[in-house]
Amino acid sequence: MKHNSMTSEIKIPLRALNESMIKDLKEKYPEAEISVELHQDRNKAPLSESAFWEIISMLDWSKAGDDEAVVEPAKAMLASGAVRHIFEFADLLSEKLYALDGLKYALQIGEDSWYPDQYFSVDNFLYARCCVVANGKEAYDEVLNDPAQMPKDLTFEELLYIPSEAYERKTGKRYDYTPSYPIETYSNQIGWAEETE
Repeated sequence: MKHNSMTSEIKIPLRALNESMIKDLKEKYPEAEISVELHQDRNKAPLSESAFWEIISMLDWSKAGDDEAVVEPAKAMLASGAVRHIFEFADLLSEKLYALDGLKYALQIGEDSWYPDQYFSVDNFLYARCCVVANGKEAYDEVLNDPAQMPKDLTFEELLYIPSEAYERKTGKRYDYTPSYPIETYSNQIGWAEETE
């Protein structure tokens, strides 16, 4: 003989589930089992590579000369989404900057290029790498595959501040997040160990 048990479904947003609600449920349904079903929406899905480049494409180069104004649309777009997307954006940005951290790129940045036994500005090279990412996916891929395409004597430091400023705008809290990849110059040891052709 098959026993049919009646199933009731109660939907509660996870953020609303607190101790007193759990207590009420236990009293009302002492023999009940609970199953949790997580619904993913666009804001909960991870920030995709294409969404990252979409945000980068919002940089408004008609405002060139005022770097804060250039990044404003991208910052606003990032701040309007889920908080986790801000961290994921920072992770993807760090990954791109790390990939460009290498001698073959440092040799191609113009007047401030790396030369043996000469002063080399690690910050300037980081900002030069930012410039590559700020120019969008096509330019980034081109430089990644051909270091000679590095922009010459151009930097874009402001790109680094998009995640922290978007986070502070969204939450009103201080941004304290370490992205997946180190972005400081010389972090990518393999990139600096490679022989140049």
